[in-house]
Amino acid sequence: MSMFMEAISSRVFSNASGALPHQMRVGFPILVMVAAMALPWAQPAAAQSSDVYMCKGADGVPEYRNGNPGNSKDCKRLNLPDVVTVPGSRAGGASSGGKSAAATSPTSFPRVDSATQKSRDSERRTVLETELQTEEARLAGLRAEYNNGEPERQGGERNYQKYLDRVARLRDDITRSEANVASLRRELSGLKD
Repeated sequence: MSMFMEAISSRVFSNASGALPHQMRVGFPILVMVAAMALPWAQPAAAQSSDVYMCKGADGVPEYRNGNPGNSKDCKRLNLPDVVTVPGSRAGGASSGGKSAAATSPTSFPRVDSATQKSRDSERRTVLETELQTEEARLAGLRAEYNNGEPERQGGERNYQKYLDRVARLRDDITRSEANVASLRRELSGLKD
């Protein structure tokens, strides 16, 4: 390969006497090597612009492929728009006043007087307390029916698997209801008095 480079460089960079300056003989192979090393970074850009094909699978389900699908007759090339990337904004950046951007509101944002806000908070507390009572009653009913993992068999559960399915469903419902109760209590504790 060295002879090939010298042959090309001697034709392109030769002076009147036919001899190459020393700097060009050393610099050209380095330039070619740097270009060859930069080639892998240029390939992802080419991969992004590859064609996408929609082909019908054996059972009629569409399959999406990138690149040439070969001799398949059931493939169509899709005309997709170019990929556009947008840099994200900074997350959690503090403003110059020391407060976070989420804590400040614009001056044009409507203000609510304190009586209206207290009324809304009171209504929200009432709704949450009602939901909590309803969920606690539901949880108590589920626990009673679950009977510590041994609920009574019902008439339609002659098949033991149906009984096991109901036990598993009850266990899942109890877990979900406990999580709901905990969430409602956490939300109520966060309200201002």
